[in-house]
Amino acid sequence: MTDEQKQFEELEQRLHGRKTEYDTITVPDAAVQQSVQTGIRQAARRRKSRVRWYMSSISAAAIILLFTGCIRVSPAFASFVEQWPGMEDIVSMIRQDKGLQMAIDQSLLQKVGITDEHDGASVTIDGIITDESRMVIFYTMKGMKDLQKGEYDIDLLDGNGDHLPVAFSYFSPGETSDKSIYENYIDVIFTDEASPPDELSVVFKPRDKARSGEWKVTLPVDKNLTKGMKKVLPVNQTLTVDGQRIEVKQATLYPTRLVLDVTFDPKNTKKVFGLSDLQLVDEQGRAWRTDTSTGEDERSIYFESMYFSIPKKLTLQGSGLSGLDKDELEFSLNLESGRITGGPSTIKFMGSKVVGKDRILEFSVPDINGGFTLAFTEIKDEAGKTYEVPTSSWRTEDGDSSGITTVHSTVENGAKIKGLLQMKLSTYPMKIKAPFSLEIPLDN
Repeated sequence: MTDEQKQFEELEQRLHGRKTEYDTITVPDAAVQQSVQTGIRQAARRRKSRVRWYMSSISAAAIILLFTGCIRVSPAFASFVEQWPGMEDIVSMIRQDKGLQMAIDQSLLQKVGITDEHDGASVTIDGIITDESRMVIFYTMKGMKDLQKGEYDIDLLDGNGDHLPVAFSYFSPGETSDKSIYENYIDVIFTDEASPPDELSVVFKPRDKARSGEWKVTLPVDKNLTKGMKKVLPVNQTLTVDGQRIEVKQATLYPTRLVLDVTFDPKNTKKVFGLSDLQLVDEQGRAWRTDTSTGEDERSIYFESMYFSIPKKLTLQGSGLSGLDKDELEFSLNLESGRITGGPSTIKFMGSKVVGKDRILEFSVPDINGGFTLAFTEIKDEAGKTYEVPTSSWRTEDGDSSGITTVHSTVENGAKIKGLLQMKLSTYPMKIKAPFSLEIPLDN
């Protein structure tokens, strides 16, 4: 066995060791609470400013458990892992993104290694990989107080100190084998209004206002690594799913992801929240998965990239859609009687409680089962005042086969609301089975 082969074998053994650790994780009852925090303020959405999604630490563990499997690494990817000890903790997640791994294989990773350290704690930006559509920022946190319990907000700023008008997601720190060190990444989506900045500042600050201090790392962004690496594939075909017309306009290939642009016909009878079990399948049966989408009737759906391995044939497949009839999106709720007028027949009001300045509304809805949850675009009281609902959370009980999920929706600054509320749904867990497929033309 050569030294190089021995190095790869040792790395794979360590990765499988990490997998074993995740397989034996005991999840405490409190951690079973799954939270979806959109972090999207309605005003911010209107001015197309910052958009964020957060995942709890238990969600991160669940994703790792879901995607860990037979781990094989390429020489370039092995070199990437070896340069930053401890990155094995998240290799399983990165490894499952075929496009991201191939981009790293093509030496598109920009090494950074810049640290901000004070008060015995530090944040290091280890490296970034970016193109016109996406940026992935790898970072390490060390010495933060109660790191495994703490929650940190992240701001992304341009060279002028302004917030980047982007969507980005990251994990709140969870418990690690070394409780003083935490490694992960920030996943950034560039929309039509934004592009990678020449200079980027990443700011970490405790969400707990009682804790002081922030960590800021400023770095140049080497956009030349992926300059001109964009391929547009016209599609211009109409897909019909459960009677709803969807125009598939084009697919745009970037090194880090594929963006599929679609338009939902405004004459559709349903508000389509998303297409279920969506994937792109090539001639070899390989599936390229999707992770998220942005937009309303005009929507961009993001898939793993096959930029460096363009197939001969590509088919868009799905099992149906999640959506509601448009006349069911709005309903009224009488807080005193608990009566709901309008809306989907499957939603039930279970009560409310006041927590600080907020009011938490409790509903029962069909089993979320990994799909869309209950969320609102707005809530209005009898005086016409609008309230934001930035957070929805739900709890899944072991062995619960009722097909019902209880959702808690937090009405920000809604402690004093009363009487009749007008509510408008943005998403709802209603799945419709209607399998479909559509061939995506490729220009090889």
